[in-house]
Amino acid sequence: MKCAMVTQKRTIETRDINEPAFGTGKVVVEVKKAGICGSDIHYWDAGEPNGLVMGHELCGTVIDTGSRADLKIGDRVTALPISPCGKCPACKSGNPQYCPETWNDAVGLSLTSPGAYALKTSLRPDLTIKVPDEMTDDEVAMVEPTSVSFHAVRLSGIKPGDNVLVIGAGIIGDICAMIAKKAGASFVAVSEVNEKRGEKAVTLGCADKFYNAKSETFMQEALENCPFGYDIVFDCCGNTPAVSSAVMLAKPNGTIVLVGVSLDSISFPSAVTVTREQKLYGAIGYTFDEFAECINLINKKKFNVSKFVDDIVPIEGVQKAFERLTSGEDDAIKILIDPTK
Repeated sequence: MKCAMVTQKRTIETRDINEPAFGTGKVVVEVKKAGICGSDIHYWDAGEPNGLVMGHELCGTVIDTGSRADLKIGDRVTALPISPCGKCPACKSGNPQYCPETWNDAVGLSLTSPGAYALKTSLRPDLTIKVPDEMTDDEVAMVEPTSVSFHAVRLSGIKPGDNVLVIGAGIIGDICAMIAKKAGASFVAVSEVNEKRGEKAVTLGCADKFYNAKSETFMQEALENCPFGYDIVFDCCGNTPAVSSAVMLAKPNGTIVLVGVSLDSISFPSAVTVTREQKLYGAIGYTFDEFAECINLINKKKFNVSKFVDDIVPIEGVQKAFERLTSGEDDAIKILIDPTK
């Protein structure tokens, strides 16, 4: 079957791979929509692992129910794309994102479990969730990134009236900003090096203000509305300048949540964090309950995630979609893949 595969640095090619096998106990689906994630861009940029078929944000139609007696052929589903063991303390506490095996066979994030950048994929039955009929395929494919942001905002301990800064106006940053506003933040700002993306976050109603991180007066401008610093800062970039800015712009006893992932070591002014007694959290993934709650919130139209979808491309268009998302000059935030196109 046709798929989009990582073949070398910054290169994805259309290739053929074997279809997922029936009768293994796994749920096999025909892919309706798949999302391009920021973590996918890391793999694409590195060109590793060679042969990876990405796609962990998905909507699919069941063609083999596997071991799930409660599913039937034709049901639309999504899934937590992780591979927790279910036995360790993290799993037993309801936090599979901490499980040491969570990423070993993750769908679309490992060579052992090809993802949804293909006509079909297979899912762990215990992590597959049937979605409401009212949800669109686009909305279903947006559940996974929404859950990442939902988890990060929950972790921050946000309170009504808080002032919030989101560094990075990609899809995770924009959804963090949107959820922060819904949680009662009185002022939400975004900073971004891509001016078009930053302005778009305001246009979409996610943020009240955009600050250009490339401006020589960025720090001063970012403090104009919050002269004593922000109550909460979300770093959705994962690099040294972003984390350093987060530390400098968070107020004393403020909270910094690191959502962006860096594959390299980063440095930041730790003396500021110490002397201001800032709280610093890392945020990864989501719990099963948070994932299910995001399905519910999207279905009830509490979270409008369809507005973030800029384009839908066929498998043959994936390479150009990645180039567009990383150009630094395009306002695209989320591009979905429709393998049937």
